[in-house]
Amino acid sequence: MIAVLILAADQLTKLWAVKALPGHAPISILGDFLTLRLTYNPGAAFSMGTGSTWIFTILTAVAVVGIAWLIRKVRSTGWSVALGMLLGGATTHLLDRLFRDPGFARGHVVDFIDYNSWFIGNIADIALTLGAAVIIVLSLLGIGMDGQKQAKTTSESR
Repeated sequence: MIAVLILAADQLTKLWAVKALPGHAPISILGDFLTLRLTYNPGAAFSMGTGSTWIFTILTAVAVVGIAWLIRKVRSTGWSVALGMLLGGATTHLLDRLFRDPGFARGHVVDFIDYNSWFIGNIADIALTLGAAVIIVLSLLGIGMDGQKQAKTTSESR
């Protein structure tokens, strides 16, 4: 359910951005720190790998399938939320790569949330970042995908 909500929110806000933002100067939300500015990203984070869009399409498709397979085994609410965020974010980026210009499997991701000119992202990027952060916290706390706290192993017990 979380994945579907993220997918819908991301695609709807991108639809709005594509309609409302072209031809406008950046729209200030929180001064220069947070503005709205439409861009199309052919690469990965921070526009790295702009000539490798088809590779990102394949990697994203593999990630979506892997997360969808993994999420079926999860028995933890925290892990379900985290993986749902990753699945939603990755799926909506995959849709951009598959169906946006300049063509199938070479599409550019719509970005429009500008963070002080450090980077420009979208709702999917927020979900991916938060999902990854939740996974890191759960892992540090030793909470497994079954929801149980994992016993710590020491070098003496090995």
